[in-house]
Amino acid sequence: MFLLTNRHLFFYGFLATVFLMLYVLYAQYVLGLEPCPLCILQRIAVIFLGMIFLCMTLLPPKTTATKLTASIFFITFSLAGLGVAGRHVWLQHLPPDQIPGCGGDLTYMISNFPLLEVFGMVFSGSGECAEINWSFLSLSMPAWALICFVLFALYGTWAIYQTKYNGY
Repeated sequence: MFLLTNRHLFFYGFLATVFLMLYVLYAQYVLGLEPCPLCILQRIAVIFLGMIFLCMTLLPPKTTATKLTASIFFITFSLAGLGVAGRHVWLQHLPPDQIPGCGGDLTYMISNFPLLEVFGMVFSGSGECAEINWSFLSLSMPAWALICFVLFALYGTWAIYQTKYNGY
């Protein structure tokens, strides 16, 4: 029997983001699935959530104000990822005649257009974002990302307000 604390819960959340990033890197470099711009934005959201989990592991919030602030961070970055993943899933379910044309990759867009215009182009999506190259249990990778972002928001917020308890 050991004492399970908030630090443990935050560390488990951090590990979940690390494993998620390890899998998408495996999918990219071993399975050969190139990420589209929306995939990259989802990765950024996961990385930020991982950094929040790590910060909470090292410095868990103690006061009501810091707990509220930490909750806002978890919810904000989870909602950002959720929004991008939701847009991605929506693009994947468009009829073929309504899918936007393919554009350049994110590196090309960043080097050739102003940053605000790049965000507009990324969120409008492209043909490559509508392709489904991978699925598990009939859900595409962005659909799984959407589920993960919901779980990260719920788990992170829940972990903040847990008190010490005995675990087995």
